[in-house]
Amino acid sequence: MALKPEVSLTIAAATAAVVYGIFQVEVGASVADVRSNPPHNSIMSGTVTTAGWTSAAVVAGISLLAKDPTVFVFGGAVAAALTWKYKHANLVNPGTGQVVMPAQNPAPMSANVADTSSGPA
Repeated sequence: MALKPEVSLTIAAATAAVVYGIFQVEVGASVADVRSNPPHNSIMSGTVTTAGWTSAAVVAGISLLAKDPTVFVFGGAVAAALTWKYKHANLVNPGTGQVVMPAQNPAPMSANVADTSSGPA
């Protein structure tokens, strides 16, 4: 049972507004604030992930209650776009404006642990 088009679009727009509100409350910072911080902020990454999952759950709930795929598609697209936007801003170096990859440990984890399996030397 799909909704009438005008009702469906209204609920989809309201769902998008709810998703935007979730990101404003959960993240608590604008994209410009996130981008001006040093890249790979683990706290910001966690809050963006939480906001993304929360908004996905809300979109799924509203679309199930409305029984209309337009609400799910529109709300899901807004949630995915905002998640990507904030995640990308968290990866950009504010000085260069380029995405910076996280530092890698050149040695494997097992090389950093002393080998005690052969007994005392």
